[in-house]
Amino acid sequence: MRYHSTRGAAPSLGFRDVTLAGLASDGGLYVPDTWPSLTREQIAGLAGLSYVETAVRVMLPFVEGDLSEDELRDLCSQAYGRFSHAAVTPLVQLDAQHWLLELFHGPTLAFKDVALQLLGLLFEKFLAGSGDHLTIVGATSGDTGSAAIDAVAGRAGIDIFMLHPKGRVSDVQRRQMTTVLAPNVHNIAIEGSFDDAQALVKAMFNDSGFAGRFQVTAVNSINWARLMAQVVYYFYAAVRLGAPEREVAFAVPTGNFGDVFAGYVAAKMGLPVAKLIVATNVNDILHRALSSGDYSTGSVTPTAAPSMDIQVSSNFERLLFDLAGSDVGEQMRGFERARAMRLSNAQREGAAALFASDRIEPDDMNGAMRWAFAESGEVLDPHTAIGLAAARRAGLPPEVPVVTLATAHPAKFRDAVERATGQRPSVPARLGDLFERQERYDVLPATFEAVTAYIAERATPKR
Repeated sequence: MRYHSTRGAAPSLGFRDVTLAGLASDGGLYVPDTWPSLTREQIAGLAGLSYVETAVRVMLPFVEGDLSEDELRDLCSQAYGRFSHAAVTPLVQLDAQHWLLELFHGPTLAFKDVALQLLGLLFEKFLAGSGDHLTIVGATSGDTGSAAIDAVAGRAGIDIFMLHPKGRVSDVQRRQMTTVLAPNVHNIAIEGSFDDAQALVKAMFNDSGFAGRFQVTAVNSINWARLMAQVVYYFYAAVRLGAPEREVAFAVPTGNFGDVFAGYVAAKMGLPVAKLIVATNVNDILHRALSSGDYSTGSVTPTAAPSMDIQVSSNFERLLFDLAGSDVGEQMRGFERARAMRLSNAQREGAAALFASDRIEPDDMNGAMRWAFAESGEVLDPHTAIGLAAARRAGLPPEVPVVTLATAHPAKFRDAVERATGQRPSVPARLGDLFERQERYDVLPATFEAVTAYIAERATPKR
């Protein structure tokens, strides 16, 4: 399998090199040359398989040429052996139509673990024996940072520098990052928003002086390998609800568009997806883009769902590219200059065939948390509640099961959950003494000069 950039000017790469590169050299995102497809018989054959075996069958076409089936199976067994639930991503029924797909049974209690546990192992395998040193630079709105740090802490040949917006992540989210004291882990709290952090990361990748000095890669969902791993749980859930004989819809709390784009990939591979519901909070650039074609930024409004407090959704570029049928370099560069653009008619119409979207206000988010607890005893985090609120008012036919992706354990957002439901979720025992551990992080201004100087002092240059 070969991969090319959404902006058309970077070299085509294989899976190993795409994984280590993260972002394409022309500023674009890597996508496969072709979408592999599974037949109805192959999808039906996933029923009853373990999560690991499902993952092997779904991901094998994407890693062809760089990993054998046995190597992929071994990596998946290691990655998902650390999850606290035997099903890895279990389904929970809420009522006759609505289900939760619990994606928070990994070591840091968030859906990011599903992909990042595998990505850490891929980095280690691809670096083994090469003598190369990898510098991971990432931005997090809360959950990516802790999941990435857990996945690579202490691994040889890797340093990780994770930027988070100071004061804009929950106390559990922050401590899951800043209490990891491994010498290869570096936490940076920037004085700005997640979008500022994400822009700094992209600028570092695109700066020839910086990127040429270090072997830089990404763990955000701009890295194709991470997004690929998220495709698996769409298949895993859908076959348990009757696919391929039955269509299944998914509601996805959405910030950077990676998680819901993985659902799009599953549909391109042949999974019968009735609808992908993009659920946003008041930071609603994606809802505006999908409903009216207006992809324009505003100021970020901090909310109780900080992982969705985003105005620039990086992975949206992958969808625009696939719908346009050609590179979108000019379109995206125009957006980066003006911070606004209109989707083309082809992009709008193509998206409307599979996607719906909704903007969920704080009262509706809180109402969804209260409904889930009253009806089924389920305690939801704010992000999942936003997804459920959108799912419940999507108006899908009653015979179509709707799966809301439960993206984080409610204990990561204890204050918000307690305000909405009166229930204060307890931190799972596997997090241990999180609130007694020492923290270590540095606060920096949100400037390219400050952050690159900090990293340059601590990272290992290319040989």
